[in-house]
Amino acid sequence: MSAAKRFGWPPSTYAAHENGQNGFPVDIAERYAKAFKVSAAWLLSGEGDRNKNNLVRVEGLVGAGGAIETSVEDVGDDGLEEIEVPFPLPANAAAFRVAGNSMFPRYDDGDVIIVIKRERHPEDLLHFETLVVTAEGNRYLKRIVPGGRKGLFDLESFNAPPMRNVKIQSATEVHSVVRRGQWKTLDTGSFRRAVQRKMRTATT
Repeated sequence: MSAAKRFGWPPSTYAAHENGQNGFPVDIAERYAKAFKVSAAWLLSGEGDRNKNNLVRVEGLVGAGGAIETSVEDVGDDGLEEIEVPFPLPANAAAFRVAGNSMFPRYDDGDVIIVIKRERHPEDLLHFETLVVTAEGNRYLKRIVPGGRKGLFDLESFNAPPMRNVKIQSATEVHSVVRRGQWKTLDTGSFRRAVQRKMRTATT
């Protein structure tokens, strides 16, 4: 019941799936696997790896001056896309993809910045590149440095003038950067085909 309420699933349907009363198709297995951070193939067949902790959702695009396009973040819990990276991530990770060449040579178009979704005090992240939300609600990938007045900070980034004496609403630490070509998109079709291949292998 708690899981059904948490993810907005019909309780009776989910209960029947959970206790094995009713089977469920691959697309439903994908939905459960995404929610519980496990492998859809393992849910369906019991074979293969249970955990799938190298998947992360891309929740926005980083553009000129480190600005994160908020218009593309209003896309619900599914994000823009789900990607697979070559190393495990904590459950509260999120990704932001660099769009365009405005941040070169710091970042290339298609690089992905992984952040940990827990708020930190800006002073704890001084001189580090950070996902910040300003008091006006704008989002940036910027380096935080002390501002000219108490409680305010300067925000710096490559190829853009610094933003002076900014009030920061929240700050989120950067975990890692995955370069273009080192991650892959898990579109629904390819993911489903991969699960079905795994199931066929397990039963032969």
